[in-house]
Amino acid sequence: MEIKVPELAESITEGTVASWLKQPGDHVEKGEAIVELETDKVNIEVPSDEAGTLSEVMAAEGDTVRVGETIAVITVGGEAEAPKQAEAPKAEPKQEEAKQPEKEQPVAVAATEKTSAADRPIASPAARKLAREKGIDLAQVATQDPLGRIRVQDVATFEVSPREQAPVQEKQATPAPKAPAQAAPGKPEERIKMSRRRKTIANRLVEVQQTAAMLTTFNEIDMSAVMALRKRRQEKFVKDNDVKLGFMSFFTKAAVAALKKMPYLNAEIQGDEIVLKKFYDIGIAVSAPDGLVVPVVRDADKKNFGEIEKDIISLAVKARDNKLGLSDLTGGTFTITNGGTFGSLMSTPILNGPQVAILGMHAINLRPVAIDAERMANRPMMYVALSYDHRIVDGKEAVTFLKHIKDLLEDPESLIFEA
Repeated sequence: MEIKVPELAESITEGTVASWLKQPGDHVEKGEAIVELETDKVNIEVPSDEAGTLSEVMAAEGDTVRVGETIAVITVGGEAEAPKQAEAPKAEPKQEEAKQPEKEQPVAVAATEKTSAADRPIASPAARKLAREKGIDLAQVATQDPLGRIRVQDVATFEVSPREQAPVQEKQATPAPKAPAQAAPGKPEERIKMSRRRKTIANRLVEVQQTAAMLTTFNEIDMSAVMALRKRRQEKFVKDNDVKLGFMSFFTKAAVAALKKMPYLNAEIQGDEIVLKKFYDIGIAVSAPDGLVVPVVRDADKKNFGEIEKDIISLAVKARDNKLGLSDLTGGTFTITNGGTFGSLMSTPILNGPQVAILGMHAINLRPVAIDAERMANRPMMYVALSYDHRIVDGKEAVTFLKHIKDLLEDPESLIFEA
């Protein structure tokens, strides 16, 4: 049974082999994951549809594979067997005499059988990758492994005959790309290959910078009232909801209220049309092992503080465990990012395309604030930033949006009536 790369998601046609969870010769149960694939957005585990033995893998870790491509073979039923060695078919003594003039025919048959799908040589992913790079036919490689599995050292020490080597040499004659500049002698450096997700993040950020007319406006919020409310209501909130009352639910509810007043910030551009979203799926940027991801709190306008906090915690845990699904990451209408968790005082967040606005939260610090012409006081202050696409959002709308969030959070009880 062949294991093929499944349909990954709309517009995603390929992925990268992140890791093989099973190795050739391992027994596999029905529904058990065999390989983990990394896509532009999430990691996906590919299960086996039948119980059996993993007899062959056809892609190494780090290889790019396309939807529908066969990447492994499962021998259904039975235990793992040592790979069959190609042998000339044994003939009866009388038959051997009769076929003496055609001595080479059995050898040709054996070679054909060896390269058939049913009897491909078993090799480690690293060995397959090295063989592809060196243009070596694995069927020609001998191994000392007792189970007959071809190892990377077998490929490395295999010598290609001149006739087989010619195509490889021709291929190498193509001018190689210029090597990157090297560090000065004696200067240590390390090269790390970018993961598929990191490359996707990088490409999308550059694309947004090049295609959107991005501008950022700033304000500051006195967080005294929110902090006092949290302190006053925390015990009952935990008792009622089994989660703590954090800052993110306040900002999410305030953002929804402001988006209702400024609908062009809850939109996207499609060709020469502006698509105004009449729903409020708020993306919350969280840090994951492979980089920043933005899972989505669905229908934030219809949820209370407790439900929003639970959603955010659940999504953050899934992000850390690399368990986010594509449905968790798609379809957001507006994004909130909190650099303050890492100590950021101020920043200009980059749009999460195709969205046209993103709200940046920052660290809360005590700063002296003028209460009136006569008085000063130390208050817990937070700088906030709104980056927006100036193609459809005017400065007046952006500034008004941010000012509305400031007013709501400095009088948090008003959120009950607004959102």
